[in-house]
Amino acid sequence: MTALEEISSLSDVPVEVEVELDRKVMSISAILDLDVDSVIRMTRSAGENIDILIGGTLIGFGEIVIIEDAVGVRITDFNREE
Repeated sequence: MTALEEISSLSDVPVEVEVELDRKVMSISAILDLDVDSVIRMTRSAGENIDILIGGTLIGFGEIVIIEDAVGVRITDFNREE
């Protein structure tokens, strides 16, 4: 039996997937100054990989894609570190 066959009974268990574009530390006063249309500058550039996490654990990388009027994430690689 393969590993995928062994865990097939878990295939319907919902899992929360997070896509992390970047992180930024801001002061409370800077947060209170935010308004609609405010822009928060980040360190990552367009085209760079974004992190994909499950349960707070990095499981892979992706890139933002736009398909018609929807935004999605294309998985580009899986984290193979243990």
